[in-house]
Amino acid sequence: MQPVDLIVEARWTVPVDPADVVLDNHAVVVNDGRIVAVLPHSEAAVRFSARSHKHLEQHVLIPGLVNLHTHAAMSLLRGLADDLPLMEWLQQHIWPAEAQHVSEQFVHDGTLLACAEMLRGGITCFNDMYFFPGAAADAALASGIRAAIGLITVDFPSSYATDADDYLAKGLAARDQRLDEPLLSFCLAPHAPYTVSDAGFGRVLTLAEQIELPIHLHLHETRQEIDDSLQRFGMRPIERLRRLGLLSPALIAVHAVHLEAHEIGLLAEYGCSVAHCPSSNLKLASGISPVSELSARGINVGLGTDGAASNNRLDLLQEMRLAALLAKEQSGRADAINAHRVLRMATLGGARALGLEASIGSISVGKAADLCAVSLDDLALAPCYDPVSQLAYSVGREHVSAVWVAGRMRVENGQLLECNETGLIKLALLWQNKIRP
Repeated sequence: MQPVDLIVEARWTVPVDPADVVLDNHAVVVNDGRIVAVLPHSEAAVRFSARSHKHLEQHVLIPGLVNLHTHAAMSLLRGLADDLPLMEWLQQHIWPAEAQHVSEQFVHDGTLLACAEMLRGGITCFNDMYFFPGAAADAALASGIRAAIGLITVDFPSSYATDADDYLAKGLAARDQRLDEPLLSFCLAPHAPYTVSDAGFGRVLTLAEQIELPIHLHLHETRQEIDDSLQRFGMRPIERLRRLGLLSPALIAVHAVHLEAHEIGLLAEYGCSVAHCPSSNLKLASGISPVSELSARGINVGLGTDGAASNNRLDLLQEMRLAALLAKEQSGRADAINAHRVLRMATLGGARALGLEASIGSISVGKAADLCAVSLDDLALAPCYDPVSQLAYSVGREHVSAVWVAGRMRVENGQLLECNETGLIKLALLWQNKIRP
């Protein structure tokens, strides 16, 4: 028998790739952090001898969830300024609070809090955009979660950097110091068309082509963004980005709410991805992204929570349910985005957008063992006719029982391992007292 590190046996396994498949009574075999086999329980017992064995009765095993868009450190601003439209929320509350309080320590502590919340909810990888990306990267590493760290660029000065060149230089330096970290990858993260000049976008594009990084930015989030672009540049933001050369398979368009038919065509033509953040879009009254139309055109869609300041929950299972329901209402078709499709968005869709689909996003031989086990042994989830439908429409993050990142268990029996939850809560309260005495 072949010795391996871990065997996880589950009542149901949903590999995501191939699509629309549910495996009954299968085992996932892991060695050196990677999946070496997916096969029936009986065959695993004959072929492999594991140092650790996890039996998951009445559980569904899925790939770790991929949060395609967040501002992790903003967990420390959760609930600070609720029930406001986007620009009022940003200009009168969030940006002033950030100007006063954001520091390397703020980002590190806020990201630690976010990582703990995400891991407990089955998220094993997140794509971040915020100041002091090195501090966010270090917090992610300390938490044992996979992270795509955004190298933020804006035209206005902050406590982190002075101008676009300074943002990029500091971001690249943070990246260069951590290139050997297997749980980290990086994106270029120009904040939005309304905060980055043509010259700034030009520098971002040059770097993206030189070092082959995705470009992660907010795009067509609100009608005001589009109206302001028409007034300043004489064109809508997507057209401006097209003329600047930024539309490509490397682009992750966050929100993508207000799209005309020809703009959906452009996103499809250039192979762009969309990060759909349904809760944040609703909370800020930004609108609803036409996800069913995007999917029908073959555009890759992943799911994001956005930051805890504009969503309040870093809960991708909730985003799955909301994304599927909104797509049905918007399209007038109950089958617009089905349960398997929305799970794919929350896993392989996000991985593909980040250029990580060869490593994560599905339970496939050779990929990293980023896994999430969800217990369906709950009266609120009984009976179970279809475990994928239960995932999409019934379960909550409280049903996540176990999480592995690169084969290492990070959550067991719903509890974080190697994490002082009480200490994190105290840390959050210290920041609360600083931000709002």
